[in-house]
Amino acid sequence: MSEPTEKQMKHRFRGFLPVVIDIETGGFNAATDAVLEIAATFFTLTEQGHLAVSHSIARNVDPFEGANLEPSALEFTGIDPENPLREAVPEAIALGDIFSEVRREVKDKGCTRAILVGHNAHFDAGFLNAAAERCDIKRNPFHPFSHFDTSTLAGLAYGHTVLAQACKRAEIEFSNSEAHSADYDAQKTAELFAGIVNRWQDLGGWTWPAIAPTEAG
Repeated sequence: MSEPTEKQMKHRFRGFLPVVIDIETGGFNAATDAVLEIAATFFTLTEQGHLAVSHSIARNVDPFEGANLEPSALEFTGIDPENPLREAVPEAIALGDIFSEVRREVKDKGCTRAILVGHNAHFDAGFLNAAAERCDIKRNPFHPFSHFDTSTLAGLAYGHTVLAQACKRAEIEFSNSEAHSADYDAQKTAELFAGIVNRWQDLGGWTWPAIAPTEAG
């Protein structure tokens, strides 16, 4: 089977654009606990059809009115929601900025919609969707229930599900002191995802189709 002359992102994941989302929160309950940081990291394709990390957008977020903040969660992340140096913005502005960039990337890559990539993706997706509902955002650019979970993929590829340990086994530099920042964790999750996808391709598990598949259903 011959390869197409140009490899395009829209042909790699049945029309979906993978976007890493990492969210740092004030607890584990998406309905009641605050979103404190959110970051999105994007990908591009090399001429060889490999995923490469492109760029990121990150926002510090003010807790929504009445949000719960668990002391144990704040201790874990090291986030001080009251610190004015955070330059935090309301949820609606943060999500608006993130979603606008996601929509632009989806359009530029010729994809139909975005698909969330996350480490324990159900956690980030839950908080993202809850925040979008609170902000009455009607056009969420992400698929409503499909995700790529790097915890699962890392367990398969490297035998470990913890982000720091999976990165170590993948020979990706990881700083524990910078971890639990949404921007940093999104970047490392993107590097991990790209490495697994690219290795799978190099091993022959994925070959580019000669004829582009139809749009995602």
